[in-house]
Amino acid sequence: MVGMQSNNPILSRSDAFKGGGYATFGSASGAATSTARTQQGPSLEDLYASPSAGPAQTGRMTYDDVVIRTGGMLTVVVAAAAVAWVLQLGALAIPFAIAGLVLGLVNAFKREPSPALMLAYAGVQGVFLGAISQMFETAFNGIVVQAVLATLTTFAVMLGLYRSRVIRATAKFKKVMLGAIMGYALFSLINLVLVLVTGGGLRGGAFGLLIGAVGAVLAALSLVLDFDFIEQGVRNGIPQRYAWTAAFGLVVTLIWLYIEFLRILSILRGDD
Repeated sequence: MVGMQSNNPILSRSDAFKGGGYATFGSASGAATSTARTQQGPSLEDLYASPSAGPAQTGRMTYDDVVIRTGGMLTVVVAAAAVAWVLQLGALAIPFAIAGLVLGLVNAFKREPSPALMLAYAGVQGVFLGAISQMFETAFNGIVVQAVLATLTTFAVMLGLYRSRVIRATAKFKKVMLGAIMGYALFSLINLVLVLVTGGGLRGGAFGLLIGAVGAVLAALSLVLDFDFIEQGVRNGIPQRYAWTAAFGLVVTLIWLYIEFLRILSILRGDD
């Protein structure tokens, strides 16, 4: 037997599995082959001793990927909101709200994430947020800062509760949240139609305060679903591109939470 060769068609194409079998050990050709291989690259022992590739090297999603993409989307939101605020684009609030809704649904139902569409959503929603924030701030001085602080505080609290396992995204929790969010979305759609048709809605007074509280609670609990998706995605090694999906979910929830706090605070301050 001159040498051992693999019957595997893939392995047989590799130089690492050609020639140099047990029969060549100790022979001149075997020694020359061994020397040549040593000069060409690392030995099998060196490869085993080297550290394994991490998620970043294998194209898997990491927490850093999600943080970077979330930060990028929020930067677009804030920049677009600043432009709308300075230019006082209040007249564009409703058109951009509808455009944001459409883009949100398109991104939500796409099987593969589209960074361009998600950044477009962030820009459109930024204009909408800047327009309504400027109007709320004109009516209630300091309300925007209060809403932002309430949003950031809620995010931090929910993250702490999730990391300490006080709140977990169990199967039952997910089912209840899905039903509650669908019901709230239907109510919001009906309210939007009423606003467009009659100029008034169902978000004023005590009932509006109650609806706002329900919306804020749902938005806060939705953060748990976002955190769970990110954790499970990193743990299961899903492809890196889905970091955009995770970032999109977080941005949608944070925008929702901010809007609910704006409404709640405006009702409370309007009663003063």
